[in-house]
Amino acid sequence: MILGITGPSGSGKTTLLTLLRDYGGAVLDCDEIYHELLQTDAALLARLAAAFPAAFEGGVLQRRRLGKLVFADPAALARLNEITHAAVKAEVERRLLGRQSAAIDAIALFESGLAPLCDTTVAVVAPEEARLARLMARDSIPESYARSRMAAQHEEGWFRARCDHVLENRGDYAQFREECLAFLKKLGIIAE
Repeated sequence: MILGITGPSGSGKTTLLTLLRDYGGAVLDCDEIYHELLQTDAALLARLAAAFPAAFEGGVLQRRRLGKLVFADPAALARLNEITHAAVKAEVERRLLGRQSAAIDAIALFESGLAPLCDTTVAVVAPEEARLARLMARDSIPESYARSRMAAQHEEGWFRARCDHVLENRGDYAQFREECLAFLKKLGIIAE
């Protein structure tokens, strides 16, 4: 089974992914893949440099600078997504070759064209203020930058409407971890 995992930043997708990894599951984290490609894919970097020259300094991509450019400008964000989604999707497809089961973690699961690769999809959602606090702590970013990232993403209802399942991260870590474990058992991804 190929499980697609999505939801807004800071919702708790990592908890679900960690459980999958702990039980030996293959996880394709599209954020990790994107960051790897930024280090290894010269063609991707060239496309980004051509589209966003102000985000580069001395030929090196400055990710926070790129973020400030795109999170404030919907057209720039759409251009960034057009460039990066194609590269990430190609790499995910390459990594899925020969696999019968895996989880694909992608905030843009549907927009990137990855959802059709999945047998089922799950949205992980959480209250906005909890997501904000997690983003600021996890990425060491100020509230204004975290809010601009969140504003550039779809609302919770968008994810709910498109996914086959929804996991609500409304409790503490231990409670949510147990909910994730029960969900994975229900799907038969991990044994009872």
